[in-house]
Amino acid sequence: MSNPNMNAFDLTKTSLREVNSKLQSLPVDTNEKVWHLNNLHGEHACAVGLTQPIEVHVNGHIGYYCAGMNQKATVVIHGQCGVGVAENMMSGEVRVKGTASSAAGATGQGGLLVIEGDAGTRCGISMKGIDIVVKGSVGAMSGFMAQSGALIVCGDAGASLGDSIYEARLYVQGKVESLGSDCIEKKMTPHHLAKLERLLKQAGIDADPKKFKRYGSKRSLYNFHVDNVDAY
Repeated sequence: MSNPNMNAFDLTKTSLREVNSKLQSLPVDTNEKVWHLNNLHGEHACAVGLTQPIEVHVNGHIGYYCAGMNQKATVVIHGQCGVGVAENMMSGEVRVKGTASSAAGATGQGGLLVIEGDAGTRCGISMKGIDIVVKGSVGAMSGFMAQSGALIVCGDAGASLGDSIYEARLYVQGKVESLGSDCIEKKMTPHHLAKLERLLKQAGIDADPKKFKRYGSKRSLYNFHVDNVDAY
């Protein structure tokens, strides 16, 4: 097995383009499984488009769109991150040890995003199958136009949670400032409790599923009603 210390990039000596190119071009059968990115300076689009089951440690604060379009890889950010972390993620796992800015997990289609701090506005915007677990709180408009997947918030949620939501499931343990258009509180069934418990365990977060409330679509915005034909 490779020594993790041998697979390290110093971003003061190697360009981010070279780093991304190397990580993206690793073969399926690579034995270089663990990588460390050091001496970061808030670079954007770091560790994006990874397609192999490798582990990448981003050791410091990072800029916009880190770990975007991730497939199969595990990316751990040991710091804070900018807008759009794990944007359009397909599979694998992205974990933020600090806080995340707005649009975390935007349009994500699969995989697991864990944010151990707080997340900013529009967390999970237009999510399409990704599961997002936030240990802290989320900002306004989180879950906006969320289509599928689950957004779990162990803290509080800002205004207009789940605005224009489709079929994603939202679970919040703390207070919700307000619900967005067509978003309502829903019954927590044994099925949902089991799903929530599994995701919390997968995220490594110790929380009681029974203390959460579930929110979802009232399904009144995106259905056609003949009585309202003049409004279309």
